[in-house]
Amino acid sequence: MSDHNAASEGRLGRITDAIEENTTSFILGVMTIVTFVNVVLRYCFNASIIWGLEVTLILFAWLVILGISYGFKKTAHLGVDAILNLLPAPGRRLLGVLSALVCLAYALLLMKGAWDYWAPYAGLERTSGQWFPTGFEKTRDQAWYETDQVPMLGIFRWLEGLINMGEAYDKLPRVLPYFILPFGVALIVLRVAQAGVRVLRGQQDSLIVSHEAEEDIARVKHAVDKD
Repeated sequence: MSDHNAASEGRLGRITDAIEENTTSFILGVMTIVTFVNVVLRYCFNASIIWGLEVTLILFAWLVILGISYGFKKTAHLGVDAILNLLPAPGRRLLGVLSALVCLAYALLLMKGAWDYWAPYAGLERTSGQWFPTGFEKTRDQAWYETDQVPMLGIFRWLEGLINMGEAYDKLPRVLPYFILPFGVALIVLRVAQAGVRVLRGQQDSLIVSHEAEEDIARVKHAVDKD
């Protein structure tokens, strides 16, 4: 890889890292604020934000699914590596590649399920086939489904003409919060594939977090104890 390409990948990596980290931080911040305000209203004023719980649940789903993909990107998922540590480097690489293939197959199954669940809310068709998509099948349009309490935001009114035949939404349509399913699982597929390529190239041993940080801490502790 040329220095120019490496530098470009480095810049792109920093940009995507910033987007993902800031997005998850924003979601966590909004969840905290909404929950805090609701607690204060309930215990101090005997009132509440009626849509607060539903918004928090939606944001939590976004946070978890985005976090899964980010964990694969940063090799931050926990796992058991007792067998891996007994093997030489080629064996660890082989098992790492096999793990990546299994995870990728599972992620692709999730992708089909995520699309099939979300598509009717977007006025689109589900895929046919039980395990893998073999095409598209006629699906009952469910674009009119709304959330229970979340108010409709004006910036999303364009969806009414696009998928709801011009009918106005009273509440936020489900197509928006449920969009995290195909989008987030697609990110998981991408991150697992990238992690598998890194394992194949010998850039990392497995898909789970290593013990390098623990070893560094142990070395520092040993050095401090000697002094």
